[in-house]
Amino acid sequence: MILKLGWLLLLFISAAVRSVPIDRNVGNQEQKEETQEENMDTGLYYDRYLREVIEVLETDPHFREKLQTANTEDIKNGRLSKELDLVSHHVRTRLDELKRQEVSRLRMLLKAKLDSTNTQSLQMDHASLLKQFEHLDPHNQNTFEAKDLELLISTATKDLENYDAERHEEFKRYEMLKEHERREYLKGLDQEKREREEKRLLEMKEKHRQHPKVNAPGSVAQLREVWEETDGLDPQEFNPKTFFKLHDTNEDGVLDEQELEALFTKELEKVYDPKNEEDDMMEMEEERLRMREHVMNNVDTNKDRLVSLEEFLKSTERKEFSNPKDWETLDDKPAYTEEELQRFEAELRDKEEELKRKAETLRQEQELLRERGKALEAQKREYQQAVLEMSQRQKEQLEVDRQPPAGPNGELQFQPQTNKPEEVKGPGEAQNNLPAEPPQNLPIHV
Repeated sequence: MILKLGWLLLLFISAAVRSVPIDRNVGNQEQKEETQEENMDTGLYYDRYLREVIEVLETDPHFREKLQTANTEDIKNGRLSKELDLVSHHVRTRLDELKRQEVSRLRMLLKAKLDSTNTQSLQMDHASLLKQFEHLDPHNQNTFEAKDLELLISTATKDLENYDAERHEEFKRYEMLKEHERREYLKGLDQEKREREEKRLLEMKEKHRQHPKVNAPGSVAQLREVWEETDGLDPQEFNPKTFFKLHDTNEDGVLDEQELEALFTKELEKVYDPKNEEDDMMEMEEERLRMREHVMNNVDTNKDRLVSLEEFLKSTERKEFSNPKDWETLDDKPAYTEEELQRFEAELRDKEEELKRKAETLRQEQELLRERGKALEAQKREYQQAVLEMSQRQKEQLEVDRQPPAGPNGELQFQPQTNKPEEVKGPGEAQNNLPAEPPQNLPIHV
């Protein structure tokens, strides 16, 4: 489990995680929190590298001690990075290994990107290409130095600070697409069906609006409701300090963004029910984000995206805590204007036309490939026929060669077999193949 002050190194991490209601009836709450924390994902493309570096650094006693005394500003401005020179050798070795693995991974990403764009490069300058990645030093690809830690922290801080804005933009596009599809659907209906469908949609919209009053996030009314319904305590005995400690679930002395968002569950349940067709859960998460931002803007005075006990108690002394303005839900604050919707629909039309052009190009290429396939198939059949005819001719010729010659009238003719003349031996050569003459009678002398 990442330590409490190691969490400061990931102080924006909870912005990427959906909040869950607090369950105080579960005995293994601590184990569940640990599992949940380990499964969090910042959404950064270097998330795994970031986590592994933090986990390795926390194994070093000296660095962990410095981390315990450091504040958020020390971490963000890079002063903590100077302590890297004092960590143990095996920690530095492990960090070097992590960096080499990350550089190798980035090289693979670059190669895949170049391959996908058909970019041919005989000599790829990896050092130059790696400059586009800001979370490590591209000039030193083998060892993890203080500059690498400074770049990693500063880049993660910058990227995660933009996370909320990106979520808002993503939600706006989601809402505009939903409205565009609704209008296109109605266009395809006849007048009678369109009027009936418009009436049904309007009734659903009005039904969604019929909900209990939503308390302003962070107000005394909202916190007392959590105190009573979630914590099961007497609302007349509400105590801000006790409330803070109850909802500092990891007991790190601050309320992070995840712990804050968990406080809004009761308010969100007044408006959204996953069983109701008229309630959109994407809108619920956008509402949760808006509530958290509202509290952070009013309570987080040092802008570190964490609420300390001191900041929380000071917020309860303000006038807005007891008499806040009425909270405007998404129904009261549309996510987009009609002009933005028209621009969005124009973009959709342009993309649709582009897709049509690509589809036509693919169709033509497919047709060309089909024609080429037919030509190749015809050529293949011609080759097969030629081979078959050649094989047939060879077979016929072989049969002809095996038959004896025929006469003019078709009769068979046989050539007489001629004996091979005997080889004439020279006068001095032995006639071994001649039968030996019987010996002549010799005279006998008595």
